[in-house]
Amino acid sequence: MSKKVAITGMGIISSIGNSVEENYNALVKGEKGISSIENFETIHKDVIKVGEIKLTNQQLSEQLGISTDNNFSRTSLLGAIAAQQAVENAGIQNINDYRSGLISATSVGGMDMTEKYYYEYFENEAHQKYITSHDAGDTTHKIAAHIGLKGFVTTVSTACSSAANAIIIGARMIQSGQLDRVVVGGTDALAKFTINGFKTLMILSDTYSQPFDNNRKGLNLGEAAAFLVLESEEIVQKENRKVLAYVSGFGNANDAFHQTASSENGEGAFLAMQKALKVANLKPSDIDYINAHGTATPNNDLSEGRAILRIFEEKVPDFSSTKAFTGHTLAAAAAIEAVYSVLALQHNVVFPNLNFETPMEEFDLVPQTTLKEKPIHHVLSNSFGFGGNCSTVLFSKS
Repeated sequence: MSKKVAITGMGIISSIGNSVEENYNALVKGEKGISSIENFETIHKDVIKVGEIKLTNQQLSEQLGISTDNNFSRTSLLGAIAAQQAVENAGIQNINDYRSGLISATSVGGMDMTEKYYYEYFENEAHQKYITSHDAGDTTHKIAAHIGLKGFVTTVSTACSSAANAIIIGARMIQSGQLDRVVVGGTDALAKFTINGFKTLMILSDTYSQPFDNNRKGLNLGEAAAFLVLESEEIVQKENRKVLAYVSGFGNANDAFHQTASSENGEGAFLAMQKALKVANLKPSDIDYINAHGTATPNNDLSEGRAILRIFEEKVPDFSSTKAFTGHTLAAAAAIEAVYSVLALQHNVVFPNLNFETPMEEFDLVPQTTLKEKPIHHVLSNSFGFGGNCSTVLFSKS
């Protein structure tokens, strides 16, 4: 890329930790955050496992220092926590001292509150405050208000590639000179609507997910939020900012194959990875670690595996899916994994692909199953969404 885009801050809350440090510690210790549902009632409560954050909405509100009498959805609460962490981590005192923006991704939006109070809206006026917090854009505006950002604000919703596209748009806006700083990422909370939908597709596992395993049964849903602060090289130099990593390349393509499935040869994934490498001016052999989309569904892991082989041929670098730690956090997933990619660069580690036992019979691909220390300069992170929206982001040390 012609103009460098620096990552100067990160924030995250997931089922394995309420901060970047807690998430990293869980990753290196191999501690997954997958459990039964506790925060709300569902008929699937004892059937599936999820990556649930064991904090109530009241506790999240108190952590943010806001009144518990609010109309924040859980999605907004999680997003505000992660965005605040990212801004603080970057050492930003005044979010509006440069041309700043917020690009947030979500697929759930305020659905968790809508499904909870929908049938009471006409009878209970106290619950009507949640009507306006239903749409996806409301979550982004609440996050922007919480961190005090008054500039460009927009929302991305392209299913499970949403946060990757938020990162891509943010990087492009800095490169094109439209913004100097962008807070990018995503947030999604667990909701009955989402669980029921994925259950209907028959891709939820009743046990711990097994990415890239021949006997994989499906995914574990999760909830999380993560944000990164992207800044131009000019700000980095002027403010003497510490750079955590760089967004060095990106690619987006559409499979145009099926509403909820990837093509058998992974065409969209292949094109996204190919484009990201071209933008970064890197060769496949330059990649040290692939943070795979790896949902543990029969379709995704086969399609992504074939796409990886098409790009890297016989020299596939170390790869793993971290979704066995957190669950699949949908629109937030790419932001979660962006943080993990930067941590891999900072600490020179490849995180393990948990629960793997048997290689897939279709090809000879085996993920990294234990924590591995090695020099890492470039990480490729994949995120693929329903509708065929495939995105790849490259993160580099310099």
